[in-house]
Amino acid sequence: MPCMPQEAPMHQPPQAQVPALYHRRIGEIVVTAVSDGYLDGSNAILQNLPQEQIAELLTGAFRPSPRRGSVNTFLIHSAGRVALIDTGCGPNIQASAGKMFDNLAALGLPLAAVDTVMLTHMHPDHSNGLADAEGAALFPNAELGLHEAELAYWQDPAAAERVRASGQGVPYFAVAQAQMAPYRNRLRPFRGGEVFPGVTAVHLPGHTPGHTGYRIESGDESLLIWGDIIHVPEVQVPHPEACMQFDVDPAQAAETRRRIFDMVASDRQLIAGMHTHFPAFAHLARRADGYHLYPEAWRTAL
Repeated sequence: MPCMPQEAPMHQPPQAQVPALYHRRIGEIVVTAVSDGYLDGSNAILQNLPQEQIAELLTGAFRPSPRRGSVNTFLIHSAGRVALIDTGCGPNIQASAGKMFDNLAALGLPLAAVDTVMLTHMHPDHSNGLADAEGAALFPNAELGLHEAELAYWQDPAAAERVRASGQGVPYFAVAQAQMAPYRNRLRPFRGGEVFPGVTAVHLPGHTPGHTGYRIESGDESLLIWGDIIHVPEVQVPHPEACMQFDVDPAQAAETRRRIFDMVASDRQLIAGMHTHFPAFAHLARRADGYHLYPEAWRTAL
């Protein structure tokens, strides 16, 4: 008798994305981009460009307008140790963010395995994952490292008063202090130099006084995690003069951005950012009409 074809098994469509993790080897160091999701917000927070031009730049690049910004954190495996750069938004900013902990769980990484947390700065989309709602440290074994100027700023009542008077970011100070509180006995402020095996702190002031990038070097390879040098790539790469409303020193932030753009373009330096689109790794090139950001091609193997 002829064989009857078997009925194909049913397969349900996926209900969720795969974990947002991407590994990149830098010599003997493995860097993992860990997405914390994204934040939606008003274009009005961008300064020094007409709002119509900002909208045109975003829609011309097939991006949402008002803006949508990626939020990334980075896990570092080096010399048998584990560090995390930034902790994302935590659970209370937007439902689209705060995904870092789910992605770390998908990686199989217990939070107790992280021995060092390093912050680019203390804005809530970078530090709200340090402590839970009860004020307990979410990284029970981690030392907390940040630039000494950053620590001083968020502990300065005069700075808090200046921000209060400006009408911007008033809750940020209380939130930053609450997030740091459970790490008070394991804070490690630094000025620069090596802060983790193969990882050097690079002071990039302007966005905040202690805003810091991290250069990762091993063998003849390197990566600069440049923090918040840009928030909206489609706008700030062609227009480095475009600042953010919550830049502490906008003029210095723009100056730092231009300096870093020039350096990474001249050196052909691989970069990654907290707000470059996931998986975050890219190169910046100088062109006749300014700069262009080229996302690095996906690598299937380490």
